[in-house]
Amino acid sequence: MSGRYLESPHKSSYRRPMTSTLIVGGTGSLGSGIARNRAALGDHVVLTSRSADRAEKAARDIGGDIHGRALDLSDPHGIESALSGIGPVDHLVLATAANDTSRNTLAAFDIDAAADSVTVKLIGFTETIRVVRERFTPSASVVVFGGLARNRPYPGSTMVTTFNAGVSGLVRTLALELAPIRINALHPGVVGDSSRWRDQPDHPAIARTPLGRLVTIAEIVDATDFLLTNTGVCAIDLMIDGGLRAS
Repeated sequence: MSGRYLESPHKSSYRRPMTSTLIVGGTGSLGSGIARNRAALGDHVVLTSRSADRAEKAARDIGGDIHGRALDLSDPHGIESALSGIGPVDHLVLATAANDTSRNTLAAFDIDAAADSVTVKLIGFTETIRVVRERFTPSASVVVFGGLARNRPYPGSTMVTTFNAGVSGLVRTLALELAPIRINALHPGVVGDSSRWRDQPDHPAIARTPLGRLVTIAEIVDATDFLLTNTGVCAIDLMIDGGLRAS
């Protein structure tokens, strides 16, 4: 980060180090929230989507020093070329959600959907980190998104529970391979104002959550920032679920 600074609009004597953030899966509710926050902080941001048009539109909508590009984690062999030209990376956020396998039961097991989800969340995430590794700055950090189904399985969650547990294993082993680069996992619960759940105001999780409400995109963004910037945190699983696991 040496030599890259952003002037503060409030304190002329303070210059915030300018950082570069790559957000894989930056067009979903959580990824775009993170991208908007990092752009507001003055970061140079690159966000990705399977669709170049969608990524570029999201970047235009957010504004600032932000750029979109296509990246398909379900095609791991194409990740290196898709990320060619990416400069130094201070923060990497892997927020891509797998195709919906939340109800992939044994009775009606969809092999193709299962294979795609595991490829995206485990192989695709790992290959992205490998590709970006040589571009990490000395104080870089990585956040990998899993999900609460890791700890709270339900009928039909076999694949989503398995690959979210795999995210935890991935983070622990890569903490050793990437050292001293920090890597952590973030596992959101049901995010009430996300595009997936905002039209379901009476989600059954509300009654089981000690907070009496679902967590918000803003709370996931704040947790992501904590993992990206707190230099003492490495190889942890951070659950943001409003206490649902205690119920």
